[in-house]
Amino acid sequence: MEISERLANAINDQIVHEFQASHQYLAAAGYFKEKELALLHKLFMKQSDEERAHALKFVAYLWDTNSKLELKAIPAAYGNFKSSEDVMDGALKWEKEVTRRINELMAIAVEDKDYQSQSFFKWFIDEQLEEENSMLTLLNVVKMSGEKNLLMVEAYLAHLKKMD
Repeated sequence: MEISERLANAINDQIVHEFQASHQYLAAAGYFKEKELALLHKLFMKQSDEERAHALKFVAYLWDTNSKLELKAIPAAYGNFKSSEDVMDGALKWEKEVTRRINELMAIAVEDKDYQSQSFFKWFIDEQLEEENSMLTLLNVVKMSGEKNLLMVEAYLAHLKKMD
């Protein structure tokens, strides 16, 4: 199966965005590592790994559809966080941007009547609902706890882990 050149170009752009997200979450993990907040550090390391895995899913899809992979430069991550709330707010905004971009990919696939790509993008659409909700919850917990009580956020994450 082949996809349109327009869709292949958009997927190549998304690959850059996913790798950039991985870098951004790595920067966030570093912020929490410096603050000795182990669970927040671990959470953002996991997020970084997930974003890289998403990029590789898009790479594999290009290959599976006999499309050209164009690895482009990855913009630098933002790392000048003012606070933990700033990190969480940025993560939520990032996830909303990813959702917008995935929706654009789906719109192209719909316009192309490319049902295989629509099926592929559906997984990402479902994933983004979870990602946005997760970051919104964390942002709210950080806001409620306040910068001086981030150990409460760590306790919250530990409690969630026990519930899994």
